[in-house]
Amino acid sequence: MTQLTKNIAITGSGLIGSLLAIYLRRHGHQITVFDRRPDIRTIKFSGRSINLAMSNRGWKALKEVGLEKEIKEIAIPLYRRAMHVKGKPIYYQNYGKENEAIWSISRGLLNKRMIELSEAEGVEFRFNEKVWDIDLPDAQIFTGDTEKGAWKEYAFDLVFGCDGAFSRIRHKMQRRSRFDYSQDFIDVGYKELTIAPNADGSHKLDKNSFHIWPRDTFMFIAMPNLDGSFTCTLFLPFEGDISFEQLQEKKDVIRFFKEYFPDVKDQIQDLQEDFFKNPTSAMVTMKCYPWTYWDKVALVGDSAHAIVPFYGQGMNAGFEDIYVLNQLILEHGDEWETIFQAYQKSRKPNADAIAELSYRNFIEMSSKTANPSFLLQKKIEKSFTEKHPDKWIPVYSRVTFSDQPYAEAMAIGDKQEKIMQKIMAIENIEEIWDSREVENQLLQYLAVEEIAV
Repeated sequence: MTQLTKNIAITGSGLIGSLLAIYLRRHGHQITVFDRRPDIRTIKFSGRSINLAMSNRGWKALKEVGLEKEIKEIAIPLYRRAMHVKGKPIYYQNYGKENEAIWSISRGLLNKRMIELSEAEGVEFRFNEKVWDIDLPDAQIFTGDTEKGAWKEYAFDLVFGCDGAFSRIRHKMQRRSRFDYSQDFIDVGYKELTIAPNADGSHKLDKNSFHIWPRDTFMFIAMPNLDGSFTCTLFLPFEGDISFEQLQEKKDVIRFFKEYFPDVKDQIQDLQEDFFKNPTSAMVTMKCYPWTYWDKVALVGDSAHAIVPFYGQGMNAGFEDIYVLNQLILEHGDEWETIFQAYQKSRKPNADAIAELSYRNFIEMSSKTANPSFLLQKKIEKSFTEKHPDKWIPVYSRVTFSDQPYAEAMAIGDKQEKIMQKIMAIENIEEIWDSREVENQLLQYLAVEEIAV
């Protein structure tokens, strides 16, 4: 379908803005990306990152523009969780079927690569230029050094807000009538730490595992990097008996890690220094609607639907936004209002679903993964899946290893959970979990629920 060349602005040079720029450039549009921050390629990364977990949806969006192979060169496949339960040997949980993996990627490394690839396509980046305001009906943006200083004015045909959870573009949209907006901070923060490589450059932990130290209300995770290091993240309540507020001095930090993470305490590089140098960051779920304004402005990624990171789907969901948007562009050509309306109606229910699933997964990762009943339930599900792959796909696999809409995956997962609660209530389930009796009971429940695979 024929398209008119458009002059398009994107706010935000992060992963979503950079990939969207490539997609739009492939359609022949003129693209300018604005970012208030310096070029990430010229600075040391900030120490507030959680490594990315690229999965099926993200790879699908990259493959569509021929970038899957190149990005996999800077990623490490993780085939399983490595569970470090206190007082027990490490045990492993495979993520999916054989060779199914999520991929660990350094956020900073990927962002740098995406900007380079965008520039190679002819995208113009304007770093250190903060967007303060937007005229929505005319797609004009205003930039300047300060909010009250002199501003530059730019006129565009379209503007895409990819400027994150605290988007300036969305901020202006919020002032319009009937714009729904909510944000919900969880009472858990996070702090980045590092496990250095061995002297020979190898990894100190299994490099093809996502390492988790579940401790009920808090947890520690580690994801591998190409240089042999691990990017680690401590998730901990801001306040309370066990919290960041209790860790005010170096001796407190050493005591805390010795008590709760003794197997990894001595491996963390510059533990005391980095703990106080790196920021303690907050996590927010942000929802809004509508995501678009006429045929002029659209929000993509976190600016439309920021989520907590516990399903590893924030980037994947944003990349899927771009993939869906592109399919609509291919279908409708230059009918941007039609494209935008279809885009937001398609993506909003799925964004809400992955927000809910992400919050639930924090509860699972921090506390349930060390619970014997939960582990037995997962063992039953795994066994049944292997015997009846045409009847049962776990919700994690639906989210991570397929492109089934998030909303459908959650709805089916909720039905499966109701069935499993009935199974777990069977007398002596611990002894008979792998029996024909339990298998038949599951088949009977499924016949009633009629869950689609």
